[in-house]
Amino acid sequence: MIEVPAELAASHLRYADDAGPEWTAALPALAEHFLGRWELRPDGPVMHGVVSLVLPVVRPDGTRAALKLQPATEENVGEGPGLRVWAGDGVVRLLDEATVPSPSSPHQANALLLERLEGRRSLEEMPDVTEALEILTRLLARLVAHPGPEGMRTLADIATDMLEATPEQARRAHPDDLPWIERCAAAVRELAGEAGDRLLHWDLHYSNVLAGGREPWLAIDPKPLVGDPGFELLPALRNRWPSTDVRGTLLRRFDQMVEGLGLDRDRAVGWTLGRVLQDALWDLEDGESRIDQNEVAIVEALLSR
Repeated sequence: MIEVPAELAASHLRYADDAGPEWTAALPALAEHFLGRWELRPDGPVMHGVVSLVLPVVRPDGTRAALKLQPATEENVGEGPGLRVWAGDGVVRLLDEATVPSPSSPHQANALLLERLEGRRSLEEMPDVTEALEILTRLLARLVAHPGPEGMRTLADIATDMLEATPEQARRAHPDDLPWIERCAAAVRELAGEAGDRLLHWDLHYSNVLAGGREPWLAIDPKPLVGDPGFELLPALRNRWPSTDVRGTLLRRFDQMVEGLGLDRDRAVGWTLGRVLQDALWDLEDGESRIDQNEVAIVEALLSR
């Protein structure tokens, strides 16, 4: 039987709405089920994300692959459909997918059989952040070149939900954060009627780009969304936070991505503020007393030019 790593079990407790101890208990049997269903042989140490378990495996024909097991949630339910649309274009290739009831968890189990990448080698470890961002931006340009499919959740709907939630959540905010929340909400309000039709990754940061064999680098772990590519920039801005010249570094990163993706700068600023608003609303809903001050610094930098 597959043993669930202690770190993953602890993460399931922290994110109980998406996983919880029932999901931890269900994982070994689910892993055995899909190993048998797809005739897979385990082929290395177990890996994991925040709530997902990843098993290196070998298929009957000798192909190296990875079995990813995750609870089916609103956030990740589009991962398989999105990967099918991209068909390996700048992203890990989907080999098979299935969703089944989980025997001891309230969540359905989503299983993805994926192309095997080098799980221990990501852009997070690349010493030159500018070079890492250039690679990430080129991959992102390929991803957002694809139109979003019918039936996938949309940025337009998310924008509407954010604007509806802002007044109530803002009451919980620290007074010093209110001007930023209001400014970000104003940006979303201005852009919500033109939310875009591209297929977005929605979580493309340096740790979500792994070394591969088919290509040197490929994106992983998308949370697909249909919308404007400007909504994609924040993860790469806030990860690998600069230790000096914060404002200058953030602006250079932002300009590098805007130019690499061919975006309208004003719209990209607006949707980046929208992404900050989304994170702020999540923080306030979770009981945080302050919103992320690094993200406030990003907003300040973008509005200062």
